[in-house]
Amino acid sequence: MAPVRGLLLLGALGALLLYLLLPAVRRERAPRAAGSAARTGTVAGAPALFYREAPGPGGPGGPGGPGGPDVLLLHGQAFTSKTWEALGTLALLAGEGYRAVAIDLPGHGDSPPSETVATERGRVALLDHVLQELAMRRPVLVSPSMSGRFAVPFLLARGDRLAGFVPIAPAGTDDYAAERYRQVQTPTLILYGDGDVGLAPRALQSLRHLPRHRAAVLRGAGHACYLDRPEDFHRALLGFLRQLGRAGATAAPRPARR
Repeated sequence: MAPVRGLLLLGALGALLLYLLLPAVRRERAPRAAGSAARTGTVAGAPALFYREAPGPGGPGGPGGPGGPDVLLLHGQAFTSKTWEALGTLALLAGEGYRAVAIDLPGHGDSPPSETVATERGRVALLDHVLQELAMRRPVLVSPSMSGRFAVPFLLARGDRLAGFVPIAPAGTDDYAAERYRQVQTPTLILYGDGDVGLAPRALQSLRHLPRHRAAVLRGAGHACYLDRPEDFHRALLGFLRQLGRAGATAAPRPARR
């Protein structure tokens, strides 16, 4: 009789332990569920640009995060919008309540080549068109490496259309004089890996003239620092977005009393 009671007691304890552990297992699996496939679409126009957008509280075409802006992610020469999906950046931002969209620049990923982006004016017009077609009001523009040839001239010409700028060792920064950068008032987070001894120092030399900038160095990371240190990259990006959200909430006018 005693062995039977012992077995019943062990069985009851096992069931109780399983019951207590199940919520923890569900919580542990939740982030993986958040990495589900992003919605895809095409920005109308010539060229027709392919984009990805993670479903989430921000929703397609919906408002940004709690007091925060939308986020538009560009990519480097060897990458596409798929990079931000695979890295979990789109899902992470959507889960935090931000509307995040990544596009394939012309001639990359699923976007066809276009002669219109052969000039600086054409590249600025392209991003203008993207913001308009995707209904993104003053987003934060994330620009790694090659995409700097699109983002930097857009920043200098249309800085007032951006809530923030996150250059990651961008190309094309030394095409402009220091005085051009000094005129830009867009809050900027300069990100780079300490192992990038090529493009990052050159970009920093120009971007340091932006009046409202701060720099964050990802230790043990190379040129594509977001791939080498994704957690550190995401932490820095979210911190910047939250800071912008707090600043926006503080600057918002109070409703009039009745």
